[in-house]
Amino acid sequence: MQVDGVSYRSIWSSDDGQAFEIIDQTSLPFDFRTKRIDTYEAAAEAIRVMRVRGAPLIGVTAAYGVALAMRDDPSDQSLELAYKVLLATRPTAVNLRWALEDMRGRLSALPKAQRFDAAFARSGAIADEDVEINRNIGAHGLPLLRAIAEKKGRVNVLTHCNAGWLATTDWGTATSPVYQAHNAGLDVHVWVDETRPRNQGAFLTAWELKQHGVPHTVIVDNAGGHLMQHGEVDIVLTGTDRVSANGDVCNKIGTYLKALAADDNNVPFYVCLPSPTIDWRISDGLAEIPIENRAGREVTHFNALLENGEIAPAQVVSTGSPVANPAFDVTPARLVTGLITERGIAGATAEGLRTLFEHGHAAA
Repeated sequence: MQVDGVSYRSIWSSDDGQAFEIIDQTSLPFDFRTKRIDTYEAAAEAIRVMRVRGAPLIGVTAAYGVALAMRDDPSDQSLELAYKVLLATRPTAVNLRWALEDMRGRLSALPKAQRFDAAFARSGAIADEDVEINRNIGAHGLPLLRAIAEKKGRVNVLTHCNAGWLATTDWGTATSPVYQAHNAGLDVHVWVDETRPRNQGAFLTAWELKQHGVPHTVIVDNAGGHLMQHGEVDIVLTGTDRVSANGDVCNKIGTYLKALAADDNNVPFYVCLPSPTIDWRISDGLAEIPIENRAGREVTHFNALLENGEIAPAQVVSTGSPVANPAFDVTPARLVTGLITERGIAGATAEGLRTLFEHGHAAA
């Protein structure tokens, strides 16, 4: 996708083949910076502090982290340590575990002398596969937006959190149909939830939509229901960090409330996901998906561009007030109109998913 007219991915191999580079999302939207990551510990830190975020991108970052561990020490002990350290960074997104298990399974069968080259090559392949998966998600979602455009002209999409190209290697999940619709000349407009507490919508989704020239409007999280009541939302598109085998959807906190409002107002609610996000081991998302509780400071403070041009943390909560910060919620499958995957659109049911993924393998 585009940044000031230049094509970027969110993650890429360094020219020397000894590290990888990322767009540091903690500096956005006020400052565009890239960062070189040259140890698996630095990869873990990037995931943990959300220099990279979004389930698919976390998985790619973890794969590169394993590769860096193999560069420094290709032993079985090093492989297992890197696996454990990286897995512990974020408990909710299943792509992290999927990528780490893929890397561990492939590398453990190889002689130690071959592990680094194989790991670096596989990391790049996972990134390339992610790009193609997300392009196909957009191709399958585009007819939904085209059908709306044929009926009413402008298409008003509401999205939550950031499921854009910054959350993946490229294209994004929920934004892939939007970008493809925009590129095809459709009149598409996006209502961008700010997505407290980390403001991924206001900071990231709005930034990348602006960079690509897509019309959009930032709204507070609680405005979505009002807009739906007044016919201002044609379709809701979100991403997800984990989908259970029965179609329950775990995504950024607040997604469940959007699904309830969409259901009450007969607005279609679609979730866009790459197949590695399906957790075939879990049959009840509400009961079995672990919900990450993050630091209270994310609620009490956020980075702001001050009037003097300085970027600094600003406190927005009364000093001393206790804070709770559950980072995700689970939307029951009954509220999901459909799941847009790289293989097509599935019903949010066990049967619907297995129609597209016959053997129940996330990367089938």
